[in-house]
Amino acid sequence: MRQLLVVLASMLTLSSLDTPSMTIAGTTPNFPEMRLVQKFNCNNLQTQREINECTKLSYQNVDKRLNRVYQQLLPTLESSRKQKLIAAQQAWIKFRDTNCEFERSRYEGGSIAPSIYFGCLENTTKLRTQELQEYLKSDP
Repeated sequence: MRQLLVVLASMLTLSSLDTPSMTIAGTTPNFPEMRLVQKFNCNNLQTQREINECTKLSYQNVDKRLNRVYQQLLPTLESSRKQKLIAAQQAWIKFRDTNCEFERSRYEGGSIAPSIYFGCLENTTKLRTQELQEYLKSDP
């Protein structure tokens, strides 16, 4: 019972914080992994932490676009070409991730390292998206 009261008191304390910039990350309540995430104004970055988070968000948006284009392209291909695209995409993902790890390693331990990594992922993903869009245009 006492443990329940402590949990309820903690919840009331958190809910009474009048900070609209705080939200709970994740959809599954897993208390050991629960984190508070601050929402940033990515148009007015003030700290390296904000830059890192906004660079990550920007990459995630670009990655969603890549996946949409990839999913549009797949059904337009005959079976043998589809398998080759899948293999090429898997190899490309491995290259992208390894290459961006290499770029980040120059700044290992520095607060800018995540921004370098996600910026690399974003730029590389934009280029791949353009390639896939060209395939989409040229394939019947």
